[in-house]
Amino acid sequence: MKNTLKDDHYCFVCGEQNPSGLHLRFSLQDGKVRTEFTLQKVHQGYKDIIHGGLISTLLDEAMIKAALMQGMPAVTAEITVRFKAPLMAGEKALVEAMILKMNKKIIETSAIVKKTDNTVIAEGHAKLLRQG
Repeated sequence: MKNTLKDDHYCFVCGEQNPSGLHLRFSLQDGKVRTEFTLQKVHQGYKDIIHGGLISTLLDEAMIKAALMQGMPAVTAEITVRFKAPLMAGEKALVEAMILKMNKKIIETSAIVKKTDNTVIAEGHAKLLRQG
């Protein structure tokens, strides 16, 4: 039995109904999906440094959005994240993702999180499994 992906607007990253969520809104332009965000101390790992798991979550969400916003529902099958620099609590940043290549089943994507001065925080690559 195949699962059907349903959006109940409770996604931690983009769901407007999730009271604990980040409520980020993504835009699609020239094949790239992006959003700006500022995470706070409540999102830290070590003192004043945003938790790496949340950075990974943002990369994952952006790569899924890169497919979804271009009419291809998908789920993450594999993700790789490479951290380059810390993101501090209260610091504004941008996440951007795009599709690199695809076939009938797999969509390969990449994403980057960077500060407003273009300092790279983290890079991600994922293989997404197409749904539907």
